[in-house]
Amino acid sequence: MSNRILKRLAGAVAALAVLVGAAEAATAPILLVDAESGKVIYGQAATDPWYPASITKLMTAYVALDLVRQGRASLDTLITISPAAAAEPPSKMGFRPGTQLTLDNALKIIMVKSANDVSWAIGESLGGSVEGFADMMNETSRRIGMHESRWYNPNGLPDPRQWTSARDMAVLARALMRDFPQNRDLFSIPAIQFGKAVMANHNGLLGRYAGADGMKTGFICSGGFNVVASATRNGRRIIAVVMGQPSARERDLKTADLFDYAFGQSTGWTSQNLDALPASVSATPPDMRPYICGGRKAPAIDEGPGAIAGNGAEGAIAQFMGQTAATSPAAAMAAFSTAAVRNRALPPRAPLQPIAVWIGRSPAEGQTLLAEQENAAKTAAAEARAAKLEAAKAKREAAQEARAAKLAQAKERAAEARANAAANPPAKPKPAAVAAKAAPKAAARKPQSGIPQSATAYTSTAADTPVIPAAKAKPAHKPSAKPSAKPAQQAKAVSKPSKKADE
Repeated sequence: MSNRILKRLAGAVAALAVLVGAAEAATAPILLVDAESGKVIYGQAATDPWYPASITKLMTAYVALDLVRQGRASLDTLITISPAAAAEPPSKMGFRPGTQLTLDNALKIIMVKSANDVSWAIGESLGGSVEGFADMMNETSRRIGMHESRWYNPNGLPDPRQWTSARDMAVLARALMRDFPQNRDLFSIPAIQFGKAVMANHNGLLGRYAGADGMKTGFICSGGFNVVASATRNGRRIIAVVMGQPSARERDLKTADLFDYAFGQSTGWTSQNLDALPASVSATPPDMRPYICGGRKAPAIDEGPGAIAGNGAEGAIAQFMGQTAATSPAAAMAAFSTAAVRNRALPPRAPLQPIAVWIGRSPAEGQTLLAEQENAAKTAAAEARAAKLEAAKAKREAAQEARAAKLAQAKERAAEARANAAANPPAKPKPAAVAAKAAPKAAARKPQSGIPQSATAYTSTAADTPVIPAAKAKPAHKPSAKPSAKPAQQAKAVSKPSKKADE
C-alpha cells in the first residue's frame, strides 16, 4: 500500500474521530408546532443557539409591519438604497445608490429574493441606522416571547454575535400569523417579476408540497441550510423549523417528511407549549462551516437550490449531527436519515405566477425610472467602450512616437560617429604582406659590422648570378690522380729560399 493511500486513510480516520466526538455536542435543531395552539408536536435541540442566516428577514418583516400597525410608517413609505446597502453581498437586487422603492415592494423582494441590499435599506430607512433597527428587533423579540435571539443586522449576514433558536423562530412565525393576518400572502409568494426578470422563491416547498404556504429559508456556511416553513391541511396549520442541513434539497425533503408526520399526530393537554421547552445547555452556536462547505469558499449568503455540500459532506454532516434517538421512529427517520432522502426528490414545481414589483411610487413611475436607468447604463457602457478605445488609440500613438524617437536618436548617434571619424582619421596599419616584403630589403641596406660601406654598396641578387648547369659544375676539390709528394720532400721545398724573394 502506497504512502499516499496510507495518508488518506489516516486523514479519514482522524476526520471521522473529530466528527463522532462533535456529534455529542451538536444536534440539528428541529421543531414541529401546531400553529393555532402553540403545542409542540416534536422537537430536538429546540432552544440551542444557532446562526439564523436569512430567516432573520422574518424578524425584519415583523418590525416593519409593526411600525405600519403603529402608524409610524406605511406600506407606501419610500425605502432608499444607500451606498452601504448597495455594497452588501449577494443575494441582492443590485439597485444603484439613491434608488427608491415602497416598503410594500421591499418586503416582497426580501421574502422571495432574500435581497440583502433591500433588507439593509429597510433597516436604515425605518430605524435611522442599522444599529437603531437592530435595537428595535431585539426589543420586539423580547416583547413577543423570544428568549434566545440576539440581532445585529436586518438581513442575516454572518455575524458571530447574531443567533436565534428553533423555538424562537416558531414563536416569531406564530406572531406573524396572529398579528398580521392581512399580510399572510406575503410569505407564500411563489415568484416576483422586476422588469423582464422573474425570480422564484427560494423556498423549495412552495408549489411542490401540497399545502405549503410559507415562510422563509436561509443559508450561511456556519449555520447550514435553515427553513421556517408552514403548511395547511384540512384546516390545520403546522409550523416546521429545520436548521443545519447540508443542502437545500435535503432540507426540503426532510421538512416535507416532518409535515407528513405532524399531520398524522394530534396534540392534547399533555403536550408541551413553546414556553415550557427547557433552556439549552449550549452557550454559543456551533460553527458548521467545515462540515457544510467542506473548506471551500462560499458566498456570504446564497439561497440557491443546489447543494453546497459535496465530496461526501452529507454523510459527514449526518455523523456530526449524530443519530440521537427520537421520540418516534417516523420523526427519527425524517430528521436524521440521509440515506432515506438521497434517492428521492419532491415533485416538479407548479407553474410560477409572479407578482410584479417596481422601483418608485407606482408601476408607471417604476417603468420610467427603469427605462432611465437602462438608458443611463447603455450610455455609461458606450462611454466606457469609447474611453477604452481612446485609451487604446493613445497607447498605440505613444508607442509609435516612442519608436520614432528611438529611431531618430539612433540615426543621430550614427551621424555623430561618422563626423568624429572624419575629423580624426585613425593611422592606417601596413598590410602584413607589404611588411614581410620590405623586411629583407631593410636588412640588406643595413651596414654590416667591420665591412666598409663601399664594399657593401652592391649586393648581388639571384637575378645577377648566372645559373650553372648541374652537369658542368666542377667540384670544389678535385681529387689528384698522383699521390702527393713525400713529407720530407715537401718540407725541403719549403725550407729552400726563393731567389726572387732575395732579389
